[in-house]
Amino acid sequence: MYGKKSFGTVLRGLRQRDRLTMEELAEASGVSVRAIGDMERGRSLVPQRRTVVALAEGLGLTDDEREALLTTARAARPTRTVAAAGTVVPPRSVGDFTGREPELALLREAAERTPDGKEASVWVVSGPPGCGKTTLALKAAADLAEKFPDGCFVVDLHGVDGPVETGEALLKLLKALGVSDRRLAKEDHQGRAGLLRALLGDRRCLVVLDNARDEGQVRELLPAGGWSLVLVTSRRPLTGLEAVDRLPLAEMGQDEAVDLLRRILGEERADAEAGAVVRVAELCGRLPLALRVAGNWLTVRSGWTVDHLVRRLADEERRLGALAAGDVRVEAAFELSYRQLTGEAARMLRLLSLVPGPDMTAAYGAALTATDVFEAEDVMEELVEAGLIQAAFTGRYQLHDLLRLFARARLSREEEPAEREAADDRLRAWLLETAVVAGRWYKPKYGAPPPSWRGLVPLESAEEARAWLQNEAPSWLAALRGAARRGEHTRVVETAYAMEWFCDLWVHWGHWPEVFRLAAGAAAALDDPYQRAFHLNCHSWALNSCEQRYREAVEQADEALEHARRAQDVHQQVSALVHAASGYQLLGDAHMVADRTLAAVELSEKAGHYEVWPQAVRLYGSALRLLGRAEEALTQHQRVMAFLDAPDCPVSGHVADIFRAHTTQALGADCVSLGRWREAAAHLRSAQAQSSRIGVSHREAEQLLLLGEALIELGETGEARHALRQVLALGDAADDKELKAARKLLDTLPAE
Repeated sequence: MYGKKSFGTVLRGLRQRDRLTMEELAEASGVSVRAIGDMERGRSLVPQRRTVVALAEGLGLTDDEREALLTTARAARPTRTVAAAGTVVPPRSVGDFTGREPELALLREAAERTPDGKEASVWVVSGPPGCGKTTLALKAAADLAEKFPDGCFVVDLHGVDGPVETGEALLKLLKALGVSDRRLAKEDHQGRAGLLRALLGDRRCLVVLDNARDEGQVRELLPAGGWSLVLVTSRRPLTGLEAVDRLPLAEMGQDEAVDLLRRILGEERADAEAGAVVRVAELCGRLPLALRVAGNWLTVRSGWTVDHLVRRLADEERRLGALAAGDVRVEAAFELSYRQLTGEAARMLRLLSLVPGPDMTAAYGAALTATDVFEAEDVMEELVEAGLIQAAFTGRYQLHDLLRLFARARLSREEEPAEREAADDRLRAWLLETAVVAGRWYKPKYGAPPPSWRGLVPLESAEEARAWLQNEAPSWLAALRGAARRGEHTRVVETAYAMEWFCDLWVHWGHWPEVFRLAAGAAAALDDPYQRAFHLNCHSWALNSCEQRYREAVEQADEALEHARRAQDVHQQVSALVHAASGYQLLGDAHMVADRTLAAVELSEKAGHYEVWPQAVRLYGSALRLLGRAEEALTQHQRVMAFLDAPDCPVSGHVADIFRAHTTQALGADCVSLGRWREAAAHLRSAQAQSSRIGVSHREAEQLLLLGEALIELGETGEARHALRQVLALGDAADDKELKAARKLLDTLPAE
């Protein structure tokens, strides 16, 4: 409607059309004269949705004109790039932090303290919700960061609602400290806890464990000694923790509370209504979170008086029936902002309480409300403006755990049960549908989404699909669990079915055994022999590759074989034999590997079904090599390569790439066994390059070690040293046996 005109030009035109002065528009909209003038002259940033809505109401615009004005404002707004979710983040500075000088002094003293090597410095910052525990900890961390050269980290434990499991927090911290996925996969829970204690004991780090639920959630996250400083915030005093210092917080003093409001509002405006500011501080119970919400509310409505807010706050009986004691004071502050939201923003806040993950993008809001992403983003930005959600990462949003409880209570109170269930269904369906479409990028006969698919997020490449699956893993996994609890068996098996080949690119995620266990259970409930065979096979793979439970993997594969025979499905029968053979190979039983793989090869060839045949022949050849029959092994692996090179090969795409990389490595190993070093080196270089290109990095250490051995035999010492150092550079991505072998070979090489 307004073409490419700037927002300021459009606003001025609408005001002049209605013959309004700036003062008259300010009176009608609640937006200050100065703000309107700055917008019209292009001197200020593009206003947020709430301000535009207020201007539209003051101008008396029609619905179409209002939407056109919102579109003009939206067009000038910078876009965001989505970043990864669920990470440990460094502390941010708190620009308008006020007061708490005695508490900060104690923490500064703790940072200066020289440890005695027996006890680390751990402080528990406790107090009621909204008293500023997190803000104090972040302020201290930002101020003290330079004293901790090995890093400062913040982990939100979400203790009030949906607490993070200790194991998940361990993983986040260990990853932030540089521990690889491969190393983490090799440690059980106790091993990871010990590793964290050792790292924090050896390094000088500052760690904030925010929003702790209880002693049990944090006890294993605390160092036993060393140079690190840990700040734990919690509503509870955590009296069960020993050898810690305690810093209880309560509401601010009256002077501090007034000072905080003055800093938020600006001294000139606050001093002009000093008595009203004092009254706001009193009505907010001098709780920092309530003060901040009230101050932000006034900042957005710069044309309204502080006394106007006092009158609204005084009306507690109507709007705050539940205000009685404790954290209801914080709820009062939330209620204040909540009542000022547009209807669609209030509904969005209520529905966002259903999001199962730690954070979200605008697509979640769109799924919950059945709107498009841009509309959802506008509404969520209104919530950011109101201080009810945080723009946590670029393009992502977080809902604080207390606000999640508040929103969930409002959801129960204000939405009909059927609508609550419908919104939850929409979110779960979107998460799992998107996971299916993303996973299919890596499945044969699928690839890119069909042209008819209209998703809320772009999945235009395999890379985008992989990024979405990894970034949103906490949420789609929670949705899968929810579907399983609700008996949505078809949805569960469909989601896991799509992960068949993607999972090989993210072996060390840690949840594949659960994904395929849930799917196997759903398939059993459906009494579908094919699906039971498929998901038992995948579960066998996960037990082999992710948890080193080789005997159980063989048992799952044997059960899969029974169901595959009942389904009369050759593909799953061959797969079951191959997965059992993989388990036996890892158990070191070459005879059983040969037995199972030969049966798989014969079954494939008899049925004329060759999609799994390359895996079966490759494993059969490897068994022959282990049995001392390397020439026969080489022949088998050459058969696989010829099959993959054939123009009519039924295997293609990502799966063919994986088969080719694995078989090329097998050819290199055969040539090593035969002493054909030059051929071995060529095969192993090719295998490593292929594995790197397709992202199967967990195989590279094996290939580089064999390459180093071949190059030593060829007398190419410099290249051998380079290959072996690449093995060491992989660190925990390599198995211990390969790391030890690489070091041993390097020690045998002459000095450079």
